[in-house]
Formats: sequence, structure tokens, C-alpha cells
Amino acid sequence: MTSKELAYAVQQYLQSLISFQFKRAHIYELMAACYGFKSYASLGKDIVLSDCIRDDRQISQNGALLKARCLGLGCPADSADSCVSGLLDFLVQRQIGPVSISTLIGLLQAHSHIYGDYLDEDDEEFIQFEREGWPGPLLINSLEIAANKGNSEAHYALALIFAPSEYESRPVVGGSYWYEQRQMGRLLSGAEKEWADAYEARIARDEKYGLHLREAARLGDARARLDLAERFADPSFFEQNQFDIDADPIAVADIAKSLGRKADARDWLTLAAEQGDTDAMLELIEEHDHGDLKQCWIWMYLSQLVGSDLSQSDHYAINEDGSLYDDDIGGSMFVAGRDAVTLKPLDSEQDAAARRAAEALFDQIRES
Repeated sequence: MTSKELAYAVQQYLQSLISFQFKRAHIYELMAACYGFKSYASLGKDIVLSDCIRDDRQISQNGALLKARCLGLGCPADSADSCVSGLLDFLVQRQIGPVSISTLIGLLQAHSHIYGDYLDEDDEEFIQFEREGWPGPLLINSLEIAANKGNSEAHYALALIFAPSEYESRPVVGGSYWYEQRQMGRLLSGAEKEWADAYEARIARDEKYGLHLREAARLGDARARLDLAERFADPSFFEQNQFDIDADPIAVADIAKSLGRKADARDWLTLAAEQGDTDAMLELIEEHDHGDLKQCWIWMYLSQLVGSDLSQSDHYAINEDGSLYDDDIGGSMFVAGRDAVTLKPLDSEQDAAARRAAEALFDQIRES
């Protein structure tokens, strides 16, 4: 249901319980009070309503505020308690509750290769949702209302909701052909109609995804700009030099490389290396910093401090499919890994400076 349909349903339900009739505008204020907000306007700024909330602890704590709001809106004192208990039960039974847009974005990003490693799904902010039927129509409608008011996060959340999954990014079998046939006036039935319907739905979903992603980016959302770079080869994220984003720097570097932006790739690899990623250190030595011997030694010494010494070979046995080899199973064995990195020595003064720089970076890693 939409927000308007929810308000109408609540209004009708309360009329069946008490003789007092609330105005429709007052219904929104009562729902806001259920969740501890002083007004519906304050709820809608950074919070939206979802119809798949499993945790009803928050709503049960706001009975006093809801009763005060009922009385303030003219509800007779002898009807206020029935109004409170009835409205709370109505919302709990339908699993309706508030969720911050930022928390919602975190949930939607949780399995992304760009953001996933930087999110903590065990954090207390992460509200538990029912997987089946999520996100529901109320949540989408609430986000659309916020987006229409210029909320960039709401646009980005909608983009994530409509984003094609890995499975959906594959062509719909026969879909484009039968969709084109229907566009030319051919009447379809059976499997052909199903394929055409699926393809048409996919087109509509992709259009919504692109629309909300670009609008979020236009309104300044760095995450949307990064997604545009990955999905649509849009370089605006890198042109803005936005490093204040919780994303996997290796993944961002890969996107930069796909766009041919070598300097940006080096910047993000450097960020990853400074966070202790030895794969990034190795790539910097081999591809980007090989002309700066002192910097290469900084990465070499830092790799030793973080426990993955690049000056030592690292080889291991794998199966043909790339999985780790198991002696108990046997079969064909292949060697994977890397050879030791060798660098020309530095003079004593530069070597000491490189060691100090690596130790300073290591201290930053331990403090982070």
C-alpha cells in the first residue's frame, strides 16, 4: 500500500473502534507519534516507513506520546486509550515501522563488492527485515515522496532497489524478440507473452534505476557517482576527487582502470596500500611506482610490518579450477602465487627514511 492508502486504512480502522473521527491529516501525526516523532514532517526528512519491519520494540515504547497526541487533536479522554492500543496493534500486525534512509542504503549495499567489506550487518543500526516481499510498496512509495522533495539519499536508495542483479543483467531469453513483435502489433499468448512481459518489466526497472541514480549523482551523492562510473562509464566521480567515501579502494581502482584513468587507479591503490593491502602494494611497485625506488621500498617495508613480506616468494598448490589443493583428495596439482620482489638497494640515508615512512604508515593502520 502507499502512504495515502495506509492513512486511509488507519482512519477507517480507528473509526470502527471509537466514535471520534480524526481528520486524514491528523492520522499522519498519530503515526509519527507511534514512532516517537513530534510531527510527521520530522519523520519524513531522513526516515521513511517500511511495511516489512520485524522489530516492534520501538513502537511499543511510545504509547504515552501517542495518547498525548490523541488528546491534543481533540479525542475524548474516554476514547484515547482505545485509540492508542488499536493503532499500535494495527501497525505491529502489519509490520509497519520507520527506518532511516542511511540504514536502508547500508542494507541494500551490504553485499556489494564495492561497499560490502566496509559495512557491518551486525551493527545495532541494522533493522531486521523480512526477506520475503522486501522492499514492499509502502517503503518504495515513502522513498519516492522523499525523492520528489530533493532528497539525494532517497534517490540513491531507490536506485539500489531498482538496480539489476547479476542474474537480471543477463538477457531475458527470447524477451527482446517477442517484445518487439508485440510493439509491432502482434498478439501474444503463453510463453511468448511471458517473455515479452518480463522484458518490458526489465526495461521499466532499468529506466527507474538510471533515473534515480543520475538524480542522486546530480544532487551530489558520491556513491551514486561511483555507481555511474562502474555501470555507465561516467567519469564524474573521479573528476570530483571524492575520497571521503566508505568503499573498497581496490574495487574503486579497478573501476578507474576500466575507464583508462591510470592516475586515479594509482591514487586508490595508494589508499588501499596505506590501509595495509599488500596486493595493492605489489601492484604499485610493479605498475605505478617502479620509477620511485624509495617509494617502492616504503611499500616493501610496510608489507613486512603487516606480515606479508613481498621480498619473500609466496607460492601454493591449487587445483585446476583454482581452488586450494588438498593432499587427502589428490589429483592434478598446479602452482599459484607470486615470486619474491627484488629491488635495488637504497643508500643508508634514504633507506632509513623509507623505514621511518613505513613505520609511520603502520602506526596509522594500527590506530585505525
